[in-house]
Amino acid sequence: MKIVCLIKFVPDVEEDSTNRILNPDDACALAYALMIKRRNPETIIEVVTMAPRTVMGHLEDLLRLNVDLATLISDKAFGGSDTWATTRILARYLQQTNYDVILTGTHSVDGDTAQVPSQLAEICDLPQMSNILAIEAGSFLAGKPEIEVDNDSSIQTFQVELPAILSVHKDSSYKLPYVAYQDLNRDVSSQVRVLTNLELGFLPEEVGLEGSKTQVNRTFVQKWSKEEKLIVQNDEDGIETVYGYLKKNGFLL
Repeated sequence: MKIVCLIKFVPDVEEDSTNRILNPDDACALAYALMIKRRNPETIIEVVTMAPRTVMGHLEDLLRLNVDLATLISDKAFGGSDTWATTRILARYLQQTNYDVILTGTHSVDGDTAQVPSQLAEICDLPQMSNILAIEAGSFLAGKPEIEVDNDSSIQTFQVELPAILSVHKDSSYKLPYVAYQDLNRDVSSQVRVLTNLELGFLPEEVGLEGSKTQVNRTFVQKWSKEEKLIVQNDEDGIETVYGYLKKNGFLL
């Protein structure tokens, strides 16, 4: 099985906005791919990102986690691309490569639009699901993954036939492992390839600012807050707690 993980490196808004980290949703998607590779060592994982060459060190760190290949799509011509232009660039590469499934995150902390996965699915003619909390491993390896999706008001289960684009949410339980001590300085430079517009062949007016349809009015940093989870029993105390919460927050008069 060949898994392509679409990833993005974003500003670390909690520590230092000048530092780049792997987007949290994308980290969960990659963590799931690595879990599948541990179960099925013949699995091939390729990470793909569109970014400046300054992320090369971050890509090499991911390769030391047992990722097989990193593809960096980088060209000055792509600078300023919105989600539509970015989608077209990624789609052109994906249409030139082989894969069984594309894993990515649902949201990115520096945009939060969740548009790229669905737009990619439209261009590549693939089924796509977002806000995924869990993917059953056995069915995934069988080519028909059973997935749990957060639809805000409920958790629903679906089955998707591969190939497909599956967008994982950061609230899933999948977490990236640490690099093994013996791999901290392993040379992985041969596993990284850089693609420019020379290989992809876009006209100047198709990408970058000129090829972007979005006009940005303003930008702001996403504020994240941790919500406390309260678990109650189906008894009088639990009912009273729920009633008090609903009344306090204006759901009951």
